[in-house]
Amino acid sequence: MTEAGHAVADVRGPLPYLWWLVRRQKLRITAGAVLGSLWMVGLTLPPYLLSQAIDRGLQRRDLPALAGWVAVLFVVGAVNALLAILRHRTMTKIRLDGGFRTVRAVIAHATRLGAALPRRIGAGEIVTIGIADVWVLAQALTVTGPGLGAVVAYVVVAVLLLKISPLLAVVVLAGVPVLAIVVGPMLSRLQRAGARYRDHQGALADRLVDIMSGLRILNGLGGKEAYARRYRRDSQRVAEEGYLVGAVTSWIQALGVGLPALFLAVVIWLAARMAALGQITVGELVAVWGYAAVLVVPVAFFIEGGFDISRALVAGGRVVGFLRLPADPEPARPGPDGPAVLRDPESGVVLVPGRFTVLASARPADAAAVVDRLGRYGPTRATWDAMRVDGIAVRDRILVADNEAYLFTGTLGEIVAGRSPVDDAAVIRALTAAVASDIVDGLGEGTASIVDTQGRNLSGGQRQRIRLARALYADPEILLAVEPTSAVDAHTEAAIAQRLTFARAGRTTLVATTSPALLDRADIVHYLVDGRLAATGTHRALLDTEPGYRALVTRVAGEAATPEVVR
Repeated sequence: MTEAGHAVADVRGPLPYLWWLVRRQKLRITAGAVLGSLWMVGLTLPPYLLSQAIDRGLQRRDLPALAGWVAVLFVVGAVNALLAILRHRTMTKIRLDGGFRTVRAVIAHATRLGAALPRRIGAGEIVTIGIADVWVLAQALTVTGPGLGAVVAYVVVAVLLLKISPLLAVVVLAGVPVLAIVVGPMLSRLQRAGARYRDHQGALADRLVDIMSGLRILNGLGGKEAYARRYRRDSQRVAEEGYLVGAVTSWIQALGVGLPALFLAVVIWLAARMAALGQITVGELVAVWGYAAVLVVPVAFFIEGGFDISRALVAGGRVVGFLRLPADPEPARPGPDGPAVLRDPESGVVLVPGRFTVLASARPADAAAVVDRLGRYGPTRATWDAMRVDGIAVRDRILVADNEAYLFTGTLGEIVAGRSPVDDAAVIRALTAAVASDIVDGLGEGTASIVDTQGRNLSGGQRQRIRLARALYADPEILLAVEPTSAVDAHTEAAIAQRLTFARAGRTTLVATTSPALLDRADIVHYLVDGRLAATGTHRALLDTEPGYRALVTRVAGEAATPEVVR
């Protein structure tokens, strides 16, 4: 099953999702498992070869035999070094593939959620998923290589020890069950503590995003200190959960080092006692010591693998929870056959086809809410030719242009064209209509110039004009724009007003703004008070008849005349 050319993730739970990631790269994981197993088995060969060199060469004073075994030991070491490099490269590719596959799944689902995303999950939680959870899941995939190799190596060492001494083989085989009994409950505790920590971490990230996005408002209302205290209290709670996770993790890691060392000491003591009693040779004693030392590696992998899987189950639960979030269904019913009236009954705003309409409100949020309802971003009772917009497909015909819309990195032409093919002539026309020709000249390479993520190499006014140019390039049947000129100076604003009305001549356009330059160019002005339509008319007529409107426009014009606005 595929979606947009990619396999659909298995979101039944964390384990099915991890298994889905494994299935996506079967050949690579198989290669990693083979290389990991060969490498692990290769680690067990040097002790055997060393024991043969001692018993058959050194003790018998047979120099050719000694040289032969030493040469074989050197070759095995070189081959194992090569296997280690190949194994590491393969596991790195597996980890990166799994991480980027999860990133792609998360981004694809975020795109499907669209306007429903902020209502489904907090921004901080999304950031935490993208930064932390994705790579925790990816790290767990590396268990497939050295994890299987550790099992194979453990069995090989047990068989080799069985030839030397059944007692030593039994002691070695008993090591893993003891390890599981000791470490297993701690892994379960780690998973529970990690889940609590991850919940609080996501909530704290959400709180931080809320504070940062509303910092200016909080500062103006005097609520900054209150929110800072609340954030400090919540962060201390997260720190306490983190200390608990750290305590469990430290015990697991300590046992991962301490138990194998204790295990090694027991085996060496038994082997030394047998050698003193003449039950095994000196070479076999050296081999036993080497086997026991080698076993530290697979045992460490057992513990590390269990640790990674425990963390991955927590992270996978968050990723799967996000991927399960339902998207708002896209209605399949078509809209009106031609231009029609778009109406918002909640505010009383009516959008007449083919007219340039401006929505003016003392509270910009009220005007933005009207635009969201008309564009079907969120719950709405808006109608288009008597049909509810929440029951028809509107995305290809109604475009909501937000002046804070995200700018992805790319060439200027690609950013303006958006999802449409890049037509350089059309891009230049759109930029000219948005009074953004100076950006083309300033960047040096025309429409092929690179724009950084979020337009970091542009000023606020330039970013805003590029967003407007992108909306004009799309040339939708109905354009709904929110404050498209709030970051430009009065001269540029007047030029945008003139060119915007010309570029949208005969097309339905609604602009939410209190800019006198745009208001003066409007065919119809809707004046909102407390989110409701208070008056409708031309800009000049409303100035004469509506004192509140006149005061709003006069105040805005006065404020625009004094401060220096960033261009």
